[in-house]
Amino acid sequence: MNITILDDFHDTVRTLRCYSKLAGHNVKIWNEHTKDVDILAERLKDTEALVLIRERTPVKAALLERLPKLKLISQRGSFPHVEVDACTQHGVIVASRQHPGEPSYATAELTWALILMAFRDIPKQMASLKAGKWQTGVGTGLRGRTLGIYAYGRIGGVVAGYGKAFGMKVKVWGREASLARAKADGYSVARNRDTFFEECDVISLHMPLVPATKGIVTEADLGRMSPNSVIVNTSRAGLIDPAVLVKSLQAGRPGKAAVDVFDFEPVTDVNHPLLTMDNVISTPHIGYVERDSYEGQFSDIFDQILAYGSGKPINVVNPAVLAKVTP
Repeated sequence: MNITILDDFHDTVRTLRCYSKLAGHNVKIWNEHTKDVDILAERLKDTEALVLIRERTPVKAALLERLPKLKLISQRGSFPHVEVDACTQHGVIVASRQHPGEPSYATAELTWALILMAFRDIPKQMASLKAGKWQTGVGTGLRGRTLGIYAYGRIGGVVAGYGKAFGMKVKVWGREASLARAKADGYSVARNRDTFFEECDVISLHMPLVPATKGIVTEADLGRMSPNSVIVNTSRAGLIDPAVLVKSLQAGRPGKAAVDVFDFEPVTDVNHPLLTMDNVISTPHIGYVERDSYEGQFSDIFDQILAYGSGKPINVVNPAVLAKVTP
């Protein structure tokens, strides 16, 4: 089978243990990112199985209609970047394991790193030292302060545990099911949405981006946060309208943001608003970019390819296509 892997920025996939699952197949790996449909059509013209790394490359109808040999898209996680209906029309199976059993500990760890960096002003302190200066200011500790978890799911639950270990008071907001899980685990639930944003020293977002959650954190929500507070987003940028986030940070409520996600990625413009603000800490969507996470992610992706090759596709998100295709 002709298999293509896109957007392996650091040429990491071939070094994974699970890469051996593709032995005997013709595999092409592209490290250079592009969203240009003409370039992608040329790169993928002989591809039968396409491997996507998260949402790095969109696959829409304009591209699909130029890939007559494509039979399978294999990835893991959500798929807002894939036009599933168009895939079905073109006879392309979309396979994506969306709910792995365990949380992304790598994302939870990065979330905590961002919280620590924001409260202790670590990037500024490092820059000061490299500039030949000593301490640049006084940071803030976490013990006794309030950590807000917006959506108590798998990752949110892990981050809540980190907060408890650091001696923080943990408060949760979200849907009823989310609040019920938090209560069962012994965490406090905010009285209401307004007090959640008003009372938390740091709020960390942990929910998928779906139509119901797009822009779920509003300008009014951010305006209720303290000038000394921090909003952290390692989930999806669309949970907060980017213009609203910038405007709120400029107004000083919240006082800081720590983000790992952007509306359009990769971000290469050094003049991007979030990269030019002193009260923002930014990382280039590295929450899941960690070797153990890659092993789990690509093991699932490659298993989906092997299952398709055996005539028994798994994790199919567009089952209507199965009547149209045979491996």
